[in-house]
Amino acid sequence: MDQGDAVPIAELWEERRYLLGVAHWMLGDRGAAEVVVDEAYQRWYGLSGAARRQVAVPRSWLAKAVGGICLGRLALPGRGAAGHEAGHGRPSEAEEEAGRVVLTVLESLPTPERAAFVFRAFGVAPGTAADIVGRPEPELAELAGRARQWLQSQRTRSTTPHQHDTVVHAVHRACLTEDGELLTSLLCPDVTAFFDGGGRIRALTGPLHGCGPVADNLLTLLACRPHATLSTHSVNGRTGLVARYGRQVTAVISLDVADDRVAQFWVMLNPDKLRLWNQPPTDGATGPDASP
Repeated sequence: MDQGDAVPIAELWEERRYLLGVAHWMLGDRGAAEVVVDEAYQRWYGLSGAARRQVAVPRSWLAKAVGGICLGRLALPGRGAAGHEAGHGRPSEAEEEAGRVVLTVLESLPTPERAAFVFRAFGVAPGTAADIVGRPEPELAELAGRARQWLQSQRTRSTTPHQHDTVVHAVHRACLTEDGELLTSLLCPDVTAFFDGGGRIRALTGPLHGCGPVADNLLTLLACRPHATLSTHSVNGRTGLVARYGRQVTAVISLDVADDRVAQFWVMLNPDKLRLWNQPPTDGATGPDASP
């Protein structure tokens, strides 16, 4: 800190608490959040004194640094969360449970939607948030809105594991038999499908809406071909679908079920993010989440 730029200690601690909140909700782990925030401060003090004096709002600069570090960690295999929970004041049991529920739901969102939602929720300036995520402001607003809608739907559309599994197995049968009518009947009218090709494979770049378009696209994507297979498999702790070409995993599909119909599909096609699924199995496991 340069001579003459002293800041009240309460402001400094509020700044750090704010940055820890952003990192925690991005990564889902307080220990990892501590590491990220420490790295952001190291970057700050790595600047020259003159460079620091040119930063009009240090908190915004630090928030941008934290966001960039978190996105870098989320892009790594295993999603980059590390360390153990480190408490800052003991939250109540109800608060802890609520936090776990929201973090679990956020984990199901693609990284851009999750980042947009968290940065908006924490009041990161729109221009700064757009720079962090690497998307224009109108698209960032759309991503944040989509995340809010998804969080709201999850609060009202929860299903039991048995209901979820029943629907997913029915979708699996419809795809194997290429039965468009059956598949359409298993989807909510306003079903949405998201596709992540990561720019590494030719895939839709925006969400697809409506039971007809979604069913048609999935049947085309998963069409029976020589050497192509489709199986049910545990994905993020719930039954999903895994497509293979030969022995290579080519797509991992998460499904979110509401009222005995599919409300959302999350189709992972990015070869980089499928790398863990294609590692040689160990101890009888068949993928990063080996539950059948």
